[in-house]
Amino acid sequence: MSQKIAASIEFRYAAQREYHYTQVNKHARFEYHYAELHARPFSRSRVPLRISQLCFLHDEHSCAARELTHLARICERYGINPPKAGASCFYQRLGDFEIRYERHTEFSSYSFILHDVESQPFAHPPIALVPADWLQQISGQVISAVHIEALAENAINLERENLRQCFEGHRLIGSQLRQGEASVYTALRLHSDEFNRILVVNKSLNDCQSGRVLRALLEVEAYRNMTLLAFPLAQEVSAKVSDMESKLADLLKSQHDVRTGEQDKQLLSQLSHMAGEVARLIADSRYRFDAATAYYQMVISRLNELEEQEINDLQTLCAFIERRLSPANRTVIAAQRRLDDLASRVDRASEFLRTRVDMAIEVQNQALLKSMERRARLQFNLQQTVEGLSVVVMTYYVLQLCDYVLQAANDLGTSVNKTLIIVLLMPIIFALTWLLNRRIRKKFNRMK
Repeated sequence: MSQKIAASIEFRYAAQREYHYTQVNKHARFEYHYAELHARPFSRSRVPLRISQLCFLHDEHSCAARELTHLARICERYGINPPKAGASCFYQRLGDFEIRYERHTEFSSYSFILHDVESQPFAHPPIALVPADWLQQISGQVISAVHIEALAENAINLERENLRQCFEGHRLIGSQLRQGEASVYTALRLHSDEFNRILVVNKSLNDCQSGRVLRALLEVEAYRNMTLLAFPLAQEVSAKVSDMESKLADLLKSQHDVRTGEQDKQLLSQLSHMAGEVARLIADSRYRFDAATAYYQMVISRLNELEEQEINDLQTLCAFIERRLSPANRTVIAAQRRLDDLASRVDRASEFLRTRVDMAIEVQNQALLKSMERRARLQFNLQQTVEGLSVVVMTYYVLQLCDYVLQAANDLGTSVNKTLIIVLLMPIIFALTWLLNRRIRKKFNRMK
């Protein structure tokens, strides 16, 4: 019975395999997300092995298309297919050495690798095989340069004095890796060829493990240099923030001595100018500070991957690098925090002073409104006075017209007591004129 069920399931799976999955509506970045997990893979590293890596900080000329075009030139020299358009990494063998190109957000790395070369460590680095004219035309500025020599344990004398000769007599830094499966030595200094040197002694690492260790060391070298790019900027920003904090304190202190609205406006103008300077500092430094924090975290992550242990009382890479990198990172974080705090303080001071200016303007507006109200009241009283006089004037003119009419009647032979009639008409005309004036005023009041 179980065999029949298994056969039925197998039949259904076989039918499903005939279904064409490509017809399903997929997200535009569906395949990219899977491919991204395998971007920049570590290479299988078999000792003896030599690596020379240069990292170039991008500038206005370091576009991806230009770098790929430059790579195509060296591929043409060696008869190798050039990288594909838009590629962010390129791995290929060119004659006796391999080239590994990787483009990152802010820098591009060029690694040159030699296999199975046995000679004095660092005596014949792979960079010496690369055409000099091609190297000189790489766009960007060198931010990191390192030689790595990976040897088997029996290929070198591990006495300290012998190791120091590999590093031109510099003080050594070293440790055991991955519970003693390998050891690493370096001086973390630029040597006579202006390259740092790292010696890896492989005891029992397989090729894949060795590749991961070498990639971690290369990334530590690149990322720690990128981290330190923000340190001088942080020092510069801190100095400017200190100066601006003193100016802000003076401005806040001078607010207590302000007596006029014009002085308030001048202080507000100065605070607005300071707020603009702070905003410019934030815009100029925020990306570099955030990037430095990200690079620092990647350095610590890669150092943790090495699983270092002390060897022969030497200081480990993690202890040495973190001892210098941590204060620099804390300086960057402190500068960023002080800058943000200064921006908040300037905003609060500006808001407070703006409130004071608004209140002063409000007091002025209230005084102006009261003055306008008094003027309107005076004007209204004057208008009422004029209206009262206008009734008298209109009554006078109407009575004058009546006088002319009565005089004309007397001239025509009609005996009329003109004086008596005008006296009788006077209160009547005055009352009618007053009523007419009042009616007109009410009509205008309803129209308002």
